[in-house]
This record gives sequence, structure tokens and C-alpha cells, in this order.
Amino acid sequence: MAKIKVASPVVELDGDEMTRIIWQYIKDQLILPYLDIELDYYDLSVQNRDATDDQVTVDAAYAIKKYGVGVKCATITPDEARVTEFGLKKMWRSPNGTIRNILGGVIFREPIVISNIPRLVPTWTKPIIIGRHAHADQYKATDFVVPGPGTVTISYLPEDESEPIEFEVARFAGGGVAMAMYNFDDSIRDFARATMRYALDRRFPLYLSTKNTILKAYDGRFKDIFAEVYESEFKADFEAAKITYEHRLIDDMVAQVLKWDGGVVWACKNYDGDVQSDVVAQGFGSLGLMTSVLMTPDGRTVEAEAAHGTVTRHYRQHQQGLPTSTNPVASIFAWTRGLEHRGKLDDTPAVALFGRTLEDVCVHTIEEGKMTKDLALLIGPRTPYLTTQEFLTALEFNLRQAMNQLSRTERGACLQPGCEHPGRNHVGVLATWLGNGRRSSAWHARARSPSSAPGSTARPPRSGSPSTTSSTRWCSPTSSRAGPRGWRLT
Repeated sequence: MAKIKVASPVVELDGDEMTRIIWQYIKDQLILPYLDIELDYYDLSVQNRDATDDQVTVDAAYAIKKYGVGVKCATITPDEARVTEFGLKKMWRSPNGTIRNILGGVIFREPIVISNIPRLVPTWTKPIIIGRHAHADQYKATDFVVPGPGTVTISYLPEDESEPIEFEVARFAGGGVAMAMYNFDDSIRDFARATMRYALDRRFPLYLSTKNTILKAYDGRFKDIFAEVYESEFKADFEAAKITYEHRLIDDMVAQVLKWDGGVVWACKNYDGDVQSDVVAQGFGSLGLMTSVLMTPDGRTVEAEAAHGTVTRHYRQHQQGLPTSTNPVASIFAWTRGLEHRGKLDDTPAVALFGRTLEDVCVHTIEEGKMTKDLALLIGPRTPYLTTQEFLTALEFNLRQAMNQLSRTERGACLQPGCEHPGRNHVGVLATWLGNGRRSSAWHARARSPSSAPGSTARPPRSGSPSTTSSTRWCSPTSSRAGPRGWRLT
């Protein structure tokens, strides 16, 4: 079977500890055997960041900006203990923060929904995608301890030397704490555009949550700018896609989302998104089944990574020569989400199809009962599990089967009975091995079923799956209508 040609480079950012070990396995076993790909490689291990005074992180970010796609392994953000452990020159900043500051954009965190992994919130059957505005607010605030009695004020000095504005914040009878935080209109506007574009891409309704009843000026500004951007730039597209945009108070949104079945994009301010993305991850079962994608407001540039850390405890076992059972799925999805975007930018549907296929191989393999220990424990204490390498070998076998099936049927019709599409390179050809066609059947059924998603008149697809509101029973990623994450639907 010939390798699939990737037309443009993908920027690869290597990382630390156990995820670095797994990253290499993924590349060697699941990526390079199938893709003819140029990888622009950057070593973001904490040792190399220290050796280059963190210039390697800056260079990697600008490379992503140049090529439009980056895939990132989990990295260490050093604290005092890590500075001592590695003998670092200083406590370097989070590489994720450095990359975000250079690229801009919004972090989208999405759970990977797997039918046999129990969910703490059992009604969540479709993804809840958190769009976090990863700029300023508490994360760039100025806070301090008030040492004793006195008055704290806040002031604004206009550059045009017009009248300053000053507010009295509080009079302190004794010690206390104080904080000032901010955000920029341009950043909020980019946040609105990125989340609205992502919602359109996924065909999910969009919700913005704030507490504008309390922070009338601060959160009210988010609400007003979102409304302005929606009305002037996105309303017609949302209506054509039969999805909606709505602002809700965050306490109401938290309560409502627990009742819904998912299938929404939730735009959160910085702190809210930090908290809610972890809540959603645990609600769906595991942080090891959570993707993280940074997308710029214009939708052109994407950096994908796992949402978890470097799995230090397993790395210590690995160093001792002991077997581990480390979940690689989120790291694999970092590769697939990057590759799908690369295929979209280059108009190379075979690359996007490979990414989609590898994702479904992961889901199918776990649904077969082959999984790592973290997922097995969610099912029950006696559930059997595989080691890291055994699980990757199972994925490798199933991916080979899937790719062979795609190769054999590339020029043939969809194997799903009743599909009217005669074309090539689409998901229906996986029907013969993916659970005897169950997944392909589900995709076809979703193309014709009514909505159950809040705020939508068209049923949102399963994470990344093709769907359409018409009665046409085709499932091609290569035809004329834009679909979720770059799929072309008929």
C-alpha cells in the first residue's frame, strides 16, 4: 500500500517524560508507516528549553504560524522542585502560554466519547466542547497583599492626556488582599470569531457564559462584543447551518448543561474555561480522553495537543524497566486533529480521512474491550487491561486492517447497504471491520434523524462524524458541502 502524501509540512513539538516515550511509539507505529510527511521538528523537552533559553519554544510557535499546523507532546512546566531536579537556569514559563501568546486564538477542549467507558454524567452522549479564552483576566492580573489600613484605588491615564479616571476600590481598616485585572476589546472580538467559526465547523450551537449581572461593565463587555460580532459577521451563516448563538449566565449554563445530552460549543472566559474543561473531562470519564486544540480567529492555524500532563509516575516506572499501562489516546488525537486540519488547508481529503480513520480505530479498539488501566478501572476493578505497548500494538493491528480495507475499496462503492454514493475515499468503506457496519450505520442514520441538541434544528454529529440535514444518503468527505472539521459532505 502506497503512503499518503501530505502536501505541506506539519510542525512537531516533542515533549517530556512518559508522553515523550509514547509520542515516539505513536509516530513510529501509527503515523510514519502510512504518511509521506515532512515534519518540522522542535525538541521542547525541559532540558532543551533550558539549553536554548526557551528560544526553541518561540521558534516552534513561529513555525506553526508559518505552516498552519502544529502537533505537540505534553511538556513540563517547571516549579521549584523541577528546577532542582533538572538543574535548570530558571523557572521557565509554560510553553503552552508562550505559544498562545504568539499565535493568539482560543483553546478548544473536547472529550472523546466512547460507548463502553462509563460517564459520571450519563446523559452526556455527545461532546461538550469548551472554548477557553486563554488571555488575561486573572492570569495576567496584578494582585497584592494589603499590609494594613489604607485606601486602594484604580486609575486610568489616557494617552491623549485627557481627564484621568479614578475609582476608589475599598477602604481597609486592616490588612487584606486586592487585585486588578483586564482584557482587550480586540482579544474578546477574536475570541468571539474563533468560537463562532468553530461552532460552524462542527455544526453545534454556541453558548457564551458570563456573570454580567454582577460584573456589569467587565462581563457586559464580553456579552456586547459577542452580540456585535454575531449580528454583523455570523448570523446568516448560523441560520443557514440551522444552529444558534445564545448568551447565558454562567450559573444557569452550568445547571443547564448537566441536563443536556451535549452537542454544544461553550465559550468560557479564561478562569471559567480552565475550571469547566476539567469538570467536563471528568464528567465524560477521564482526562486521558480529552483533546485540546488551539485555533486562531481566522481558522487557518491550529496547534493540537493532549489535555493531560507528562505522566511522571509512569515515567518513573519506565525508568526502572517496569511495564506501564499509560493511555496514549489523547496524544494520538493530537496527531489526528493536526492532520485533519492539514488535509483541510491543503485540500487533500486522503490526509483528513487518515486522521479520521485513526481516531475511529482508537474508539473501536477500546469498544472491543482493549484498553489501558485508567479506562479499565472506570468500568470496574476486575476489568482486564493492556500495557502501553500491548495497547499500541492492538491499535497498530486495527489500523493496518482499516487501511488495507480502504486501499482495497478505494475505487469502489460504499459498503454500507443503502448508501447511494458511488465514490471513493470515504468512511463507509470501514463498515466491514468496524463492528460489522454498526458505526457506518450510525453515521448514515444521523444524516436523516431529527435534532436532540439544545438550540439546533439539525442533529449535531458524533464527534467529528459526517452528517447532513437532507435526505441524501451519501457519506463522502470529498464532495461539495462543508462539514464538521473540514469534511466535505454531499
